[in-house]
Amino acid sequence: MADNTVVHIGENSPEQVALKLLEKVAAVEGKAFHRNPTEATTADREWILSTYAQCLDTIRRAHYDTKKR
Repeated sequence: MADNTVVHIGENSPEQVALKLLEKVAAVEGKAFHRNPTEATTADREWILSTYAQCLDTIRRAHYDTKKR
């Protein structure tokens, strides 16, 4: 049985794009990735992981949909 795991390293991989999207979402939602007294809210582990998973799912779905055309 062949292993179909693909690892994307570098710029514009789905994982890298999802990370950039996560950073944009955090900025819009007022979340900081480190404790800073001037920031409204520090992102906790659950928020980071669930939001990144949503971003990655969105990017992979969009990538898959463009390949189907």
